[in-house]
Amino acid sequence: MFVTLLGTLKQAISVKLLLSTVILMSLSHFGQAQDLGSAQLTAKEWFGVLELPFLLVCLFFAFRTAKALKGGVFGDGMSLLAWGFLVMAIGHLHMQLDHFYNLNLFNHFFGSNFGNKLWFVALVITWALSGLGFYRIHQASKVQ
Repeated sequence: MFVTLLGTLKQAISVKLLLSTVILMSLSHFGQAQDLGSAQLTAKEWFGVLELPFLLVCLFFAFRTAKALKGGVFGDGMSLLAWGFLVMAIGHLHMQLDHFYNLNLFNHFFGSNFGNKLWFVALVITWALSGLGFYRIHQASKVQ
């Protein structure tokens, strides 16, 4: 019992450490954005900055849940969802870089035309992975 309690305590501490790190990174990002000349962030910009830490926490738990399910239909579905969330998180980070620093990585590295096409492909990949993951979980949860 003590070993189980110790393992739970270690997990709680690691989750708190992860949350603290992500929140501090978010606040650091906010401070840098203000240094670029924007006197005050709007509510829309605040939500954009605050969504990243929560998305990272969701990613952490999505992969952790997929690993805990150890394969099978539910585990495969959750794994697909986690990978879809990862692509989504990268896309959201890209959007924040574009908004706050006017740095569009797709256009910078691949040109305006092809960069926009790659952005669309990334969106489709996110939708496809998430949809397939939910479909697999739905199929596994059906009562036969």
